[in-house]
Amino acid sequence: MTDQVLAAIDGSQFSEDVCDYAAWASLAMDAPLTFVHVVDNHSGVPEEQNLSGNLRFGARERLMKELSELDEQRAKVNREQGKLMLEAAKERAIEDGVSDPATRQRNGTLVESLLELEKDIRLLVVGKRGETAHQASGHLGSNLERVVRELHRPILMVPKAFKRPEKILMAFDGSKTARKGVEMLAGSPLFAGTECHVLIVGAETAERRSELEWALTALREAGHQAEGVIRAGEVDEALQAYEKEHSIDLLVMGAYGHSRIRHLLVGSTTTAMLRGSRIPVLILR
Repeated sequence: MTDQVLAAIDGSQFSEDVCDYAAWASLAMDAPLTFVHVVDNHSGVPEEQNLSGNLRFGARERLMKELSELDEQRAKVNREQGKLMLEAAKERAIEDGVSDPATRQRNGTLVESLLELEKDIRLLVVGKRGETAHQASGHLGSNLERVVRELHRPILMVPKAFKRPEKILMAFDGSKTARKGVEMLAGSPLFAGTECHVLIVGAETAERRSELEWALTALREAGHQAEGVIRAGEVDEALQAYEKEHSIDLLVMGAYGHSRIRHLLVGSTTTAMLRGSRIPVLILR
């Protein structure tokens, strides 16, 4: 199956919202929807202590056997829990209007599993935090950071509480990646009928005014209501301030490069931006 919306779910509080955003994307793009659950039997397991040296040979053998049986039991429980999650996600997507969502369960790590499925992904939908991440509101799971860095597909990171996007903000820097992002926004059925905003962060120059005008023209010619500004300051602060001022529902950013905006997805500022966002973030590659 190619060009599918793939939604990664686990037992976290974000799973229901991942389902809703994935269903919305699937219907808007007329693309198949697949839910995937990855069974990682080594995640969240405390570091093992080697106590066997303090045991006699027979006792050590019995201990190793018991530990092996416990591992097998835990793996079985994890698989069964995952199957229940997938079934619940499928039912929720059907309630949302998706006719025939698929489910897949895989063993391994989340990042490795997604990389194996990458060629079939049109859009990946993930929650802001995973099941094993700390529940503090500012925490961002390391799995998500690795997925953003390693997967070369659009990634929609969603917070709690689904809201159909009506106002979209594009973080724009005039680069080739950002221009491709504007063209994608302009032509994508995912954003049909949405109000589009464009923000360039930096000193106002003739070059940046020209770049902004290009982006707004591309969006307007595609039928969008579009507006945009150039603002000085730090990128993450400027984006968050604009989001609040204009009640933005979804932020679109390009990944990697040399500009200050794209460097958000290279260093610690990335984590700060994603941690602080209370709206979905679509990351383009």
